[in-house]
Amino acid sequence: MSAGPTHLAGLRRLVVIVPYLWLALFFLAPFAIVLRMAFSQAATALPPYAPHWEGLARLGDFLSQLDLANFSLLADDPLYWQSYLYSLRLAAMTTLAALAIGYPLAYAMASAPPRWRGLLLVLVILPFWTSFLIRVYAWIGILRPDGLLDAALASLGFEGEPLRLLNTEAAVLIGMVYSYLPFMVLPLFATLEKLDRGLLEAAADLGARPLTAFLTVTLPLSLPGILAGAALVFIPAVGEFVIPDLLGGPDTVMIGKVLWSEFFSNRDWPLASAVAVVLLVVLVLPLVLLQRARLRREMAA
Repeated sequence: MSAGPTHLAGLRRLVVIVPYLWLALFFLAPFAIVLRMAFSQAATALPPYAPHWEGLARLGDFLSQLDLANFSLLADDPLYWQSYLYSLRLAAMTTLAALAIGYPLAYAMASAPPRWRGLLLVLVILPFWTSFLIRVYAWIGILRPDGLLDAALASLGFEGEPLRLLNTEAAVLIGMVYSYLPFMVLPLFATLEKLDRGLLEAAADLGARPLTAFLTVTLPLSLPGILAGAALVFIPAVGEFVIPDLLGGPDTVMIGKVLWSEFFSNRDWPLASAVAVVLLVVLVLPLVLLQRARLRREMAA
């Protein structure tokens, strides 16, 4: 009789331990390596950095040997902090545009008859069956001067100069919204599909118009899906490199491109690691604070 509860307790511990081991192996360990490089200095060697401290040391010796020059350069050089701000702005615009397009799409999918929902879900996931790089290259053919978009407009009777969208911020925004739109639609669809339609019927019985019912019932209940989709779009969009490099021009300098240049062109691994550490703090810290606030609200409720 006593072996059963003990066995279940062991299984519970195993279920809890496995995610922590996964995070320690694939997140904390690589982050520790990058953090160590961030406190190093560039060197003509292989690998191209020289750490200021080796192995375990006393706390005082460790702190005295830390080199903050790389982080100081990030604050002093406008290239870096302007790249951070530009990346955050473009990622926020991508998230808002994906939400504006994805919410009606997810709502229509959740409101469709059950026999059609599977097909609609496959159509949303279908772009993932093609290489991400090929899809971005396809947008080059669409947006370039005299490309498919200009040809389509000309066939509709819109004559004039080519749009010249390629190598602009608008092209980067279009490419990022297209690429990350499924990450917004899927969590929204999962949330809206579980919505109790009886609540909308009750609101209608109480005299609420459809718009009022949407704003007071559907939208608040879909907030978890909105937050999940916004996080799934915003976080990778901030560090995006491929889309700005292929669709953007010289003015679209996002932090992902700066990071790549420091690693592979300048071979300044310590500075590139400092860029990555600051980017991670900028993205993770607000999410941690948001999660804590959500847990406090749930415990208070």
